[in-house]
Amino acid sequence: MSTTKRSQPAWSCDKMSDTPRLKLFNSLTRKKEIFIPKNGNKVHWYSCGPTVYDASHMGHARSYITFDILRRVLKDYFRYDVEYVMNITDIDDKIIKRARQLHLFEEYVKTVTDKQIVQKDIILALGDLKKNIEQMDPDKKVMTLKAIEKLTSVSQLIEGLLLDDIKLALNEIKDPLGAYLDTLNSADVPDNSIFESLPRFWESNFHSNMDSLNILPPDKLSRVSEYIPEIIAYIETIIKNGYAYESNGSVYFDVATFDSQPIHHYAKLVPEAYGDSKSLQDGEGDLTTSAVNEKRSPNDFALWKKSKKGEPWWNSSWGKGRPGWHIECSVMASCILGQTLDIHTGGIDLKFPHHDNEIAQAEAYYNNEEWVRYFLHSGHLTISGCKMSKSLKNFITIEDALKNNTSRQLRLAFLLHSWKDTLDYSESTMESAMACEKLLNEFFLNVKHVTRRNDVDKLAIGYSKWLASEKELSKKFNLCKLNVHAALCDNIDTKAVLEAIRECISACNVYLRDCNSSTINHTLLLDIAKYITEILKVFGIKTADEIGFPVSEGSSSTDVETIVTPYLNILSDFRDAVRAIARSIGSKDILILCDKLRDETLPDNGVRLEDVDGKPTAIKFVGREAILREKKAKAKAEADKLAEKEKKKKEQEQARAKKEELKKIHPKDLFKLETDKYSEFDENGLPTVDHQGNKISKGLTKKLQKIQSTHATLHKEYLESIDKM
Repeated sequence: MSTTKRSQPAWSCDKMSDTPRLKLFNSLTRKKEIFIPKNGNKVHWYSCGPTVYDASHMGHARSYITFDILRRVLKDYFRYDVEYVMNITDIDDKIIKRARQLHLFEEYVKTVTDKQIVQKDIILALGDLKKNIEQMDPDKKVMTLKAIEKLTSVSQLIEGLLLDDIKLALNEIKDPLGAYLDTLNSADVPDNSIFESLPRFWESNFHSNMDSLNILPPDKLSRVSEYIPEIIAYIETIIKNGYAYESNGSVYFDVATFDSQPIHHYAKLVPEAYGDSKSLQDGEGDLTTSAVNEKRSPNDFALWKKSKKGEPWWNSSWGKGRPGWHIECSVMASCILGQTLDIHTGGIDLKFPHHDNEIAQAEAYYNNEEWVRYFLHSGHLTISGCKMSKSLKNFITIEDALKNNTSRQLRLAFLLHSWKDTLDYSESTMESAMACEKLLNEFFLNVKHVTRRNDVDKLAIGYSKWLASEKELSKKFNLCKLNVHAALCDNIDTKAVLEAIRECISACNVYLRDCNSSTINHTLLLDIAKYITEILKVFGIKTADEIGFPVSEGSSSTDVETIVTPYLNILSDFRDAVRAIARSIGSKDILILCDKLRDETLPDNGVRLEDVDGKPTAIKFVGREAILREKKAKAKAEADKLAEKEKKKKEQEQARAKKEELKKIHPKDLFKLETDKYSEFDENGLPTVDHQGNKISKGLTKKLQKIQSTHATLHKEYLESIDKM
C-alpha cells in the first residue's frame, strides 16, 4: 500500500470589511478628511494659546478643554505620538494698553490730593466715553453704557467722602478712568518692565485655571518675548523672498505679491473674507492707527510695528519696534515643529485674519504651499445665548464657573456637544451635564455594590454558564464598543460616544433589575464598568484606579474605599439584622436610630446607604462633597416646588378676588372698562365700535351679549348677598 503525504487544505478568509478610519473636520477643506500625519505615527501639533492680560474665562475653557479632549483621544485611544506645542502671547496691543492703563491709574491714585480735580477728571472721562456711542456695535454700546453708569455713580458718591475713602471708591472705576488717563498720558510710560509684570501675573493665573480643569500642560510652551531674535530673522527672510517690505520703520506683508504666485493662495481658510477691512483692522490691533498711509494696499498687514512712545520696543534693522500679532505664532511653531504642522488648533474667531495670515507668513518664509495639513477650530461659546467677549468685559471667569460646578461637570458639558459647533453655557446645559454625571456615577456605584460582596473563594461563579440575559447584555456591550469606536473615528464625536455608553448602562440596569443577586455575572459587569471608566479617562475625566469616579474630586485613588469597605459591609449587615429585629418587636425607637445612621451619620462621612426590600442594603461611596451637593440640590428643588405651589395659590386667590370684584360691576359698565378694545357703546353698554374705529360685527355682538348676560346673573347674586348681610 503506497502512502501519499497529506498536505494541509487551502486556507482562505473573508475580505476585510470597511473598518472606520479617523476623520477630522478640516477647516482648510470645510469637510471631514481622513487623518494621515506626514511622518507615520508622529503628530506635530501647534495650538494658539491665550493673550494674557486679564482673568481666564469660559471662552478659554471652551478652546482648551476641547483641544485637551482631542489631544487625549489621539494620544491615548488612537495611540499617536503627539508633540503638543502651545504659545503664550505676552506682547500685544491689548496687553500694552491694559498695562499702561493700570500703571497710570495707580500713579494717579498715589498722587491725587484734590477732590475737585477727581470730579473734573471723571466728568472728562464720561465725555470721552460718550463720543461716538451711537456708532458702536450693540455689545460695545452695552459695555460703554455700564461704564458710564458706574462713573456717574462714583462721581455722586465722592462728594461726601474724605480723600482716603475717595481713593478706595476710585477702584470701582479703575477701567474707564484708566482708559481716559491713557488717552492723555500714554507717552509717559517709558519702562519696558511695566509691560512684563501684567502678562506674567495672568499667565500664572491661566496655568492655575488649566490645572483646575485637569487640562494637560503642553509638551512645549513658547512665549513671544523669548523669540524676538527669531521673529526678526524670520521677517528678514520673508523680505528676502519678496513677500514683505519696510515702510517708515514698520514691516508689512505684501498680500498681492504673495497671492499672485502659482503655489500660493491668500486666505485659504476664509477666502470670502479677502478685503474685509474691519476684520483686517481688528487684527492689526488697538494701537495701530496711522498704518494706512504706510501700506501699499489696505489688505497688507504688519509683521513688525514701529514702537511709539509709551510702547515696549526691541532693536531691529528697521529701528525700534515690536512684533505684529500674526507673525508670532508662525515663528514659534516653525522654530519648534519645523516647516509642516500636522495639526493647528485655535478658536473659530481666529480663522480670519489671524490664522489665514499665519499660513501666508509661514508659506512665504518656506516658499512652500502647505504649512498646515489639518486646521481644527473649536466652536464659539455663548453665555445663555449671548455673545461672550473678554475685551467687552462680558465674560464668566473659570474661577467663578468652578464655584457653581465641578471640573468634571464642566468637561461633561463640553463632551455632550460637538467640539466644532457653538456651545451655550447656561443653566440647562449644566443640568444636562449633571444628569449625565449622575447616570454614570449611579451605574458605577451599583456595579461596585453588587460585585463588592463577591466571595473570592467562589470566583468560579463568575464563569458559570451564561444565560440568555448575559448573552444579550454581552451583545449590547460589544455593540457599544463598536459604536464608540465609530463615533471617535467620526470627527471625535464625543456626544455620540456618551449616547452609546448611556444605552449600554440602560441595558446593564435592566439586567440588574431582572437578575437574582446570587446569579449576577460579576465578571461581565466589571468588564463593562472598566471599559466605560477607561473611555472617560481618555476624555480627561479623573477616574478611580479600577472603576468609576474618585470618592472626592481631589482624589484619584480608591485606597480609602478599599480599606473601609469590609468594615462597612459588617456595619450594614449588622444594621439590617437590627432593623429586622426592631420590626418584629415593633420598636420605633430602634428603627429611628437605624434611619439616622443611614440619613445623617454615614452621609456626613461620604457614604450613602440604600435600603432595598428583599435584598442586602446597597453601600455607595459617593463622597461627602457630592452628598452635600445632592442635599443642596434636593433642598433647592423642594423649595422651588413649594415656591411654585405658593405662586399658583396666590394667583388663584388673586383670580378669585378679581372675579369677586368684577361681580360688583353693573352689566352696562362691564365692557366700558376695556378701553384698549372698544371706544363706543350702545344704551345697554354693548360695544358698537372698537378702539381702531371699526364697527363691531354681528357675530361678535352676539358673543358679547352672552358674556354680558352671564355677568348680569353674577352681579345679581352679588346684590342679593349684600341684601342678606
